[in-house]
Amino acid sequence: MFGWEFPPHISGGLGTASYGLTKGLFKHGVEILFVVPKAFGDEDQSALRIVNASDIRLPFEDKEFLQFMNQIEYIEIGSNIIPYVNPELFNKEVPETETAEEIRSKVFSSYYQFAGGYGKNLMEEVSRYALIASMLGKQKDFDLIHAHDWLCYPAGVAAKHQSGKPLVVHMHATEFDRSGENINTEVFAIEKFGMENADRVIAVSNMTRDIVIEKYGIHPDKVVTVHNAVDFPPGMDTSDIRKNFGEKLVTFLGRITFQKGPDYFVDVAYKLLQKDPNIRFVMAGSGDMMEKVIKMAASKGITDKFHFTGFLKGPEIRKLFAISDVFVMPSISEPFGIVPLEAMQSNVPVVISKQSGVSEILTHAIKVDFWDIDGMADAIYGLCNYHSISNMFIKYGKEEVTNLKWKNAAKKVKEVYEQVI
Repeated sequence: MFGWEFPPHISGGLGTASYGLTKGLFKHGVEILFVVPKAFGDEDQSALRIVNASDIRLPFEDKEFLQFMNQIEYIEIGSNIIPYVNPELFNKEVPETETAEEIRSKVFSSYYQFAGGYGKNLMEEVSRYALIASMLGKQKDFDLIHAHDWLCYPAGVAAKHQSGKPLVVHMHATEFDRSGENINTEVFAIEKFGMENADRVIAVSNMTRDIVIEKYGIHPDKVVTVHNAVDFPPGMDTSDIRKNFGEKLVTFLGRITFQKGPDYFVDVAYKLLQKDPNIRFVMAGSGDMMEKVIKMAASKGITDKFHFTGFLKGPEIRKLFAISDVFVMPSISEPFGIVPLEAMQSNVPVVISKQSGVSEILTHAIKVDFWDIDGMADAIYGLCNYHSISNMFIKYGKEEVTNLKWKNAAKKVKEVYEQVI
């Protein structure tokens, strides 16, 4: 299994989903080697074995390895090279700060230390990661390959071409979700390349499945939906946590990016405060729209009612939910969305956009179109001011999400494995 991140070192839902799925698969007797670009040593390996790509040396002095290297072709992605196994060599200079040859010399060094994450050398790291996957495909004994999201698709394809074993790719979010119609064509090309070379594509929602079929031209028979789930670790006791202010607290938690609709959250907050000044708002997370939404709140004169916390981790998130009265996810395009499930488990009623995959499986959540500012404001107002409504969503919402186990999702994924094998 190829994944770009793994808890506790994560930047979003991808690592959380990978963790939950692998634990679920372990309960169904699946043995997993999980390859990450950079391991830190504190990952939970009770359900799998972590392979740290940064530790893997490429033996260029070995004649057999050099023969293997001569079978690798390179496709150009921006100013970087992505290796995968095929008979021809790609050798072309790119008019960028670094030429393809300069990047190639780094990617093909004996040792390479991945930064991990999503930095400026991302494509270069994707290249090295795929190269290592080629070697692992040759050396390791396994039944199939599972690659999570586009960063890992070249690695998955490389391992498949080298080993001849089937490939399952997991689409957690498409480029259309992240960027709308203004897509990054290079990322789109990698996504399409990975899905075309896969034996099966797992989509995290029917909404995502439709995008994969319609926008990428992948045959419907090849694409299966397996909804995400959520497992709640035995957490800290939050029963003694109390708000030190009297207002209701409405929370947004997620990346502050176009996809998540943070600007709509600010508009909703302004609308609500015209009717009920007894509400505060928290925007927890980080992202490229942070400055924009802070300026929006300032221009509307509501910054005294707004708190921007930055990125939060597990214990901090649980503390925030302990004092929240409503959780809001106004995403423009959300392939799934695990955070509402975490909020519901924490006894927080949720308002989510209809444009989210998680809305397909939830009954006890209020669903509103992301652009419907009035509808979203009305829903939040009702939850803040009518206790019987709020209590109903809290009670039945917690019961609902408690049954959404990763073990059940993993059973469906294992069935996909058995089909391709």
